[in-house]
Amino acid sequence: MATVFNGRKIAQNIKQEVKNELSQLKEVTHKTPGLAAILVGERKDSQIYFRMKKKSAEEVGIKIFETIFPENTTQEEIEKVIQKYNQDTNIHGILVELPLPIHINQAQILDMIDEKKDVDGFTPQSVGKLAMKDRDPLFSGCTPLGCIELLDRYNIPIESKHAVVVGRSNLVGLPTSMLLLNRNATVTIVHSKTTDIHEKISQADILVAAIQKPEFIQGSWLKKGAVVLDVGINQIPDKTQKSGFRIVGDVDFENAKVSLGEDGFITPVPGGLGPMTIAMLMRNVLKSFKMHELKN
Repeated sequence: MATVFNGRKIAQNIKQEVKNELSQLKEVTHKTPGLAAILVGERKDSQIYFRMKKKSAEEVGIKIFETIFPENTTQEEIEKVIQKYNQDTNIHGILVELPLPIHINQAQILDMIDEKKDVDGFTPQSVGKLAMKDRDPLFSGCTPLGCIELLDRYNIPIESKHAVVVGRSNLVGLPTSMLLLNRNATVTIVHSKTTDIHEKISQADILVAAIQKPEFIQGSWLKKGAVVLDVGINQIPDKTQKSGFRIVGDVDFENAKVSLGEDGFITPVPGGLGPMTIAMLMRNVLKSFKMHELKN
């Protein structure tokens, strides 16, 4: 059986570290870090993630400035709020819960966020600098950072390993690939148009699954002793659950756990990279707070 990463425990440790450092910084700066959080619409999953981020921020000592818009909010209304937060010196980070309703130009909204407050790492400046040598972004995406941090906390080497990233989204697949490449892994990206995808996956020393297809990756595809980071969060019907569904990842967890063997590692879903993503958001806000308030 593979070792199961304890994402919840590691995330809690990171949040405690953030809380401790913020407590010390408040004594020096006499200020409290501010996180502006924008939610648009009534998607249940977005509301859940929004509440979890808000709860974590309050736990570590970050003040939340929240704006909740109805589904029919206009592009201009959202842009106006972002402009206000960009100029507010009490705000050290801005996050927009994604995805936005279909009538909103999501790319244009992200383009408006001040790079120095882009604690989600989603702006073109942040992602673009990540893809360039010697041009480190101020912030990287929280889920990609969570992947790297989990490997580091478990002392799993990245350099010279063959990493396969399944998925090429701007939010997870591409930035995770860049972070792994920057740590000297050899990186392969596979996606919906890749032929013989299972063969490519079987070559991975480190596998990052980020395609949002429930239990798509089979245990038999995996190399024994590989490390599997499952970013997928999918709902599948389950009549035994009160909700009528259960949450699974992009990897068939139970079979993968056996196939990987005792030298392998795998993240659970839930309880793996979800908590890590929120913890890295808190750390990005801490980084922004230090950058803004300790600049002198």
